[in-house]
Amino acid sequence: MHQYLFFIGDFPIRAYGLILSLSIILATCTAYFFAKQDGRWHQHVPDIGIYCGLAGIVGARLWDVFFFDWDYYQHHLLEIPFVWQGGMAIQGGVLLGAIAGIVYTKIHKIDTWAFADIVAAPAVIMGQAIGRMANLMNGDAFGNPTGGNFGIIYPPTTLAYQVYGDKPLWPAEVWEGQIDVIIFVLLLLFRTTNHAKGQVFILYAILYSAARFFLEFLRGDYGTLLFGLKSAQLTSLGIILIGLILFIRQGYYAERIGLGGKSK
Repeated sequence: MHQYLFFIGDFPIRAYGLILSLSIILATCTAYFFAKQDGRWHQHVPDIGIYCGLAGIVGARLWDVFFFDWDYYQHHLLEIPFVWQGGMAIQGGVLLGAIAGIVYTKIHKIDTWAFADIVAAPAVIMGQAIGRMANLMNGDAFGNPTGGNFGIIYPPTTLAYQVYGDKPLWPAEVWEGQIDVIIFVLLLLFRTTNHAKGQVFILYAILYSAARFFLEFLRGDYGTLLFGLKSAQLTSLGIILIGLILFIRQGYYAERIGLGGKSK
């Protein structure tokens, strides 16, 4: 676990920033593969990858600043743009990235739901899985103490060590990355079924939110917000509820107009 891979003069090359950039690049490559395989919109993937990637970084940063770490950043406003130091919330990244994607598809007259099914859903969750490697290397998104002699012990330079010292912590970010890979495979399997347009992307939102809700009980990097739940859990519950409604609605709509098939 190394926060700094090497230095160019006095400028540090951080593992967090490098892996985070890699996650966006590989997610875009994954999207291009599926679009090329489907035969539609692959020429748009590099552009939309850049726009959604940049929007995702901004959204993830602002979400973390205002929902997780405002107690710190309200006194250090000039550090808000310092994304290379860590502190990114994936829910905010997906939200603003999705908005950028919707705007792009509308401008270029691309079927938004079909694009989300074929390209976005599998690519985004793969990017998230790689992104959790960045959290591990940076020592953030860490878990609570395990209470035993097992768990991850972070180096003294990390936030996790500053909070809990040398106590072993639950590998929350590691498990989330592994669950993301499982969700990726489940989405690929669901794509082979007779699903309605939009249901793949909606299923991604539901599955990830459900996993995130339960994993938050192991997270130790911030406290509860309401009803004993953390902000990410409240957001996850909202997404699950909205997602279930949309999932049923899309299926009902497709059946009613006689489409009821894969995203076309």
